[in-house]
Amino acid sequence: MIVLFTDFGLTDPYVGQLHAVLAREAPGVPVIDLFHAVPDFNIRAAAYLLPAYVHEFPPGTVFVCVVDPGVGGARRPLMLKADGRWYVGPDNGLFEMVKRRAGECDCRVIRWRPPRLSASFHGRDLFAPVAARLACGDAPPGRQRRPDDFIDTRWPADLDQIIYIDHFGNAMTGIRASSVADSTLLRFRGHVLSRARTFSDVPVGSGFCYKNALGLVEIAVNCGRADQVFGAGIGDVVDKVEQGCSY
Repeated sequence: MIVLFTDFGLTDPYVGQLHAVLAREAPGVPVIDLFHAVPDFNIRAAAYLLPAYVHEFPPGTVFVCVVDPGVGGARRPLMLKADGRWYVGPDNGLFEMVKRRAGECDCRVIRWRPPRLSASFHGRDLFAPVAARLACGDAPPGRQRRPDDFIDTRWPADLDQIIYIDHFGNAMTGIRASSVADSTLLRFRGHVLSRARTFSDVPVGSGFCYKNALGLVEIAVNCGRADQVFGAGIGDVVDKVEQGCSY
């Protein structure tokens, strides 16, 4: 299958244009609209969100990933095979955490170019056709590069920031729950948030942090909006604290 992961939103025609190309170039291949609400232009948030979702999809899946504020510039177009899944998109840091956490990785700079390539819509003109070819078993020409050539060691293993706020106002962080002890709490805007297993474990209106269904630490309010209660926004820093510490 082909999976779409973008910051395009759904009010403009861009997602429909991707579907049109994929239907033409890879007829019959299922296309999944995973995420079109990645924070606009926010490459770092996208880089920590993407690996949280990929394990739902089997090897052989092709991800078209477009968060590309530098489209048409010097950044390279990339196709990456990591743990059996393909990722197609810009080499701007978007695949940073996928590469770093993969057991096996093959990085290639895309050399193929379509007859028509607009300066501002590589998602439609370059990445979608390449993804279609990969989904049909035909890898287009690419220059192989060592995975280390594409890794930015300045990025932390986990990001102590809010990287996404969902429809319910829950604030997702870039911290994997598996990377912190069960005793670890979050401190945000002067509030130390207790840990809970799920929403119903705390009173209605109470804030807490928990391991969400993606395995990330999330700030939430039972039957309320964490973004409004705590004034949370994308990029806000959260602090990890241990129970029993002086706050």
